[in-house]
Amino acid sequence: MKTPVIAIGLDAAEPALIEKWISQGYLKNLRSLKEQGAYNRLHNFNYYRAETPWTTFLTGCSPQKTGYWAPIKLRQGTYEIDEIGAYDFAEYPPFYTLGDEYKVGIFDLPHSRPSNQVNGVQVFAWGAHAPLTSSESQPSQLLQQLIDKYGEHPALHKDHASCLDVAALKRLQKNLEVGISRRSAICQELLQREDWDLFLTIFGETHSAGHYFWHLSQSDHPLYALLNRPSGDPLLEVFQAIDQAIGEILTKAPENARILIFADHGMGANVMDLPSMVFLPELLYRFSFPARVGIAAGQLGTALKHPFTGARIQRGPLGMLWSLKHDSNPLKRALRRNTPTKLFNYLEPLFGNSQQFDLISPFQLQAQSDPLYYQPAVWYKPFWSQMKAFALPSFSEGYIRINLQGRESEGIVAPSEYEALCDQLSQELYALRNSRTGTPIVKNIIRTRQSAIDVDPKLPDADLVVIWQEDHAADVVDSPTVGRIGPVPYFRTGSHRSQGFLIAKGPGIASGSTLPLGHALDLAPTILKLMDAPIPEYCEGKALLDLSSVLVG
Repeated sequence: MKTPVIAIGLDAAEPALIEKWISQGYLKNLRSLKEQGAYNRLHNFNYYRAETPWTTFLTGCSPQKTGYWAPIKLRQGTYEIDEIGAYDFAEYPPFYTLGDEYKVGIFDLPHSRPSNQVNGVQVFAWGAHAPLTSSESQPSQLLQQLIDKYGEHPALHKDHASCLDVAALKRLQKNLEVGISRRSAICQELLQREDWDLFLTIFGETHSAGHYFWHLSQSDHPLYALLNRPSGDPLLEVFQAIDQAIGEILTKAPENARILIFADHGMGANVMDLPSMVFLPELLYRFSFPARVGIAAGQLGTALKHPFTGARIQRGPLGMLWSLKHDSNPLKRALRRNTPTKLFNYLEPLFGNSQQFDLISPFQLQAQSDPLYYQPAVWYKPFWSQMKAFALPSFSEGYIRINLQGRESEGIVAPSEYEALCDQLSQELYALRNSRTGTPIVKNIIRTRQSAIDVDPKLPDADLVVIWQEDHAADVVDSPTVGRIGPVPYFRTGSHRSQGFLIAKGPGIASGSTLPLGHALDLAPTILKLMDAPIPEYCEGKALLDLSSVLVG
């Protein structure tokens, strides 16, 4: 007789916070599950942390095997960036595509797609954070039926707010909590529809809350002490709402079900957004054009004021950052920084064009319906063909593409110079310091290719991946060669970490036992083993639950 598995994921939920809040009694249902079952942390890959974790979970394969590194890709032979969405699963399908023998219910997984090899129901992009797929279901009418009965998720594709606008953040919190409540009701109904062999859902609200509420909750972010924070802890309150929803959902689970609660990666203070999105593109621009400054000019050695807060909040993070664009005309520079955006846009033509090419405004890109308008790396795209190396758009680590002859359409770096340039860029990056603390901001630099002629199609677009330090968020950095960049306004205040966790409870799992330390690659084999379902040969992980050994534990 099959034992059903109910698997509930928490997207980008930090295990250190989960453990602390469980010990403090804030997450009563998770605490009960942990005490009655087995627990341990999981590792995940330490780069492409925002882009690949869910594909790793769904396929049981590393990005090196799937060749899927990001939902955006540099178009071969051009300097154009394409949105490709979720992995296509043509080579490695989701682990739950088990055919007719198993009844499977899937609700609102991120980065997944419908499959005809699932005997059950599938719903995608009802409320997932950055789902990377369209809102649809199998059966096709199911999604609309659920929306008609329970409502839409109010934060779908709108789960963001300025980190300086506390009122907007509170509205976001309310929308996330409404979504959590509706998700609970939907999952309870779906659980009662069938005797599932596997029911799987993911709470995406943890991801959004971690990105935007970190500085309202955790004192390790520089903005924590500077803002007039709301009463209560918005991040904790979202997790408490999810804890309550998990308890509600599990009231409809079969008594003999094995319950898995997991996160395949975590979250911490944001040490990635500004280094990857702002500092790296600007550093590479100044490196290639030593006499120029693109944005956020600063002066080495000068005293620093507090991080950006307050007065310019109406502009939003992008407007505030774009107001720091460098202009050679000091009057124009002052007006850009200190006048409302609409007024400055009216006055700007009076100054004429100072150069033939310039950075592209995010607002111009937005008007052109460019989906990556918010990525500062894209603002430098007019110069990519003239630069030795340029920064690719990123959601986590820093990604550097060498402008290589024979690979790029207008490449200027000879293959014989590739290694020396990688060395030089690495030296530049390792010399980069947080201007406020004097500490390095680069932890490691990974070379993704053995040589300039390595053309394996499964390699990432980046030649160099910059792993940033994780101890302090930085809004201003100093380089001994290109000068000071910043201060710049903070964007999201939480960013990804490579640790997750797994709680397992049910028949054959001893109370209070400890799982072996695992990897996100192990999640799919573990779920399949608990279902007594076959584990595909291509899965790179292993099942973490050997029930006989867990009982002894």
